[in-house]
Formats: sequence, structure tokens, C-alpha cells
Amino acid sequence: MAKAIWRLLVTPAAGGAQNMALDEALMTRARETGEFTLRVYSWATPTLSLGRNQSARRVYNLDRIRARRLGVVRRPTGGRAILHHREITYSVTAPVADAGDLHESYDRINRVLVAGLERLGVRTEIAAPAGRAAPPGAAPCFDLPSAGELVLDGRKLAGSAQWRSDGALLQHGSILVEDDQSALAELTLEPQRSIPTPATLAGALGHSPAPENVAGALGEAVKALEDPRAEPLFLEPEIRARAAALVVQYEDDAWTWRR
Repeated sequence: MAKAIWRLLVTPAAGGAQNMALDEALMTRARETGEFTLRVYSWATPTLSLGRNQSARRVYNLDRIRARRLGVVRRPTGGRAILHHREITYSVTAPVADAGDLHESYDRINRVLVAGLERLGVRTEIAAPAGRAAPPGAAPCFDLPSAGELVLDGRKLAGSAQWRSDGALLQHGSILVEDDQSALAELTLEPQRSIPTPATLAGALGHSPAPENVAGALGEAVKALEDPRAEPLFLEPEIRARAAALVVQYEDDAWTWRR
């Protein structure tokens, strides 16, 4: 089997709808080109992202969300709510035929993440199965680690979710730089219990690493483990056009609050 071709992409901070639209456009690109892309990015404003199948309409308090001037977007991937602010988001898009089944592709991406974080000086582990996976309810993503997610000293550091469609996959993940995830409990209509304190890069390193340093470490891990010739991706006009067209869906309340 030929070695997979990987591309590396670091994009500037953008709004929630723009970030999700670009990831979906990159998924289409993976379907058409057969290439893998690791994208690393941040968010222009603090944003609450909801999992694809997560209930939200009768869970979150819109007045509190607006008072805090938070953006809201629903991801195409599953999982539970995340506050994107003091964290770094990655996405991987790939052709399913070359990525393997769900378990294999998770393991493959996790190996890149573990190796990249180790280059920063952060030694993580992959969480073992511990009962049934949590349902997509009101509890935030960083409540407890699920099987296959990255933990540091038993505490969750990175949460991930994957979506597959028409021969391509998109995996999203959030790596905490500092901890502000407990703020999500204040956005719900019903009181929520406090969540365990997650691990953070700042806590592990004693400082908050620059996003470009995290992106560089993950890119080096891709080259070491997957594709030594991995090159930067320069977004083609057609990818930009697709992303621009998809923004409309992610800005639509009918999608964001569909559940």
C-alpha cells in the first residue's frame, strides 16, 4: 500500500461558522484528492460548540450566552459541548479507504497527537475504556475522558470526535491550554454539577505555549510517523469557495438549534 500523503495547514483565528465550514470543505478535498490534512486553528471570539447530535434547545440559556457575548456553532462531528477560548483546535480530514476503520483511524491520529505533545514536553496517555461512552447530554466534553482520548496524570487534556460521510472522514479535537471549561455549567437552564479539573498545557509546562509552537510540534510528528514529505497546504480557490458556501449552513439557527 502506498504511503499516505499528508498536508499541513495552520489558519488564523476565525468565527465558529467559518471554522466548521472550512473543515467540511477540507473533508471534500480529502474525498477528491486522497490526501490527509492536519489543520491547527483557533477562534476569533469565545465560542460554544455543540456536538452534531447533542440536545441544545431546552438545555442552554440563550440570555446568558448572549450576555457573555459567546458565539455558538454546531459541529458536523459528534461529542459534547466545548468552550473554544483558551484551547487549540485540530482537525484531520482523510479518505476513509486509507485511514482505516474508526478504531484504527483514532489510534493513528492519537499517535500523532501523543508524539507532537511529547515534542513540547508534555507526556500524555490514551485513556482506556471505562464503561459505556457518555451520551451527548448537557455535561461538557471535558467532564470525563472517554476511551481513546488523551489524558495527563489521569485527567483529560484533549477531547476528539469523528464524522464519516461518503468516503471521507473529519476528526475534530480540542487541546486545552488553560482551563475555563467549568464556565459551561453556568450556561445551562438546569444547574450542573462541577466537572473534574482537566489537564492543561499551561499546567504541564508552567506556561501557555504559542499556537504556532503546538502546530509546529504536531506537524513534525506527522512527518516522523506518517509522511516525511508532508508539505504546507495552500488553500486553492475552489476550497475557499466551498467553505464560503458552507458558512450559510453553520450560521443557520435551524442547524445550530435543531435539537
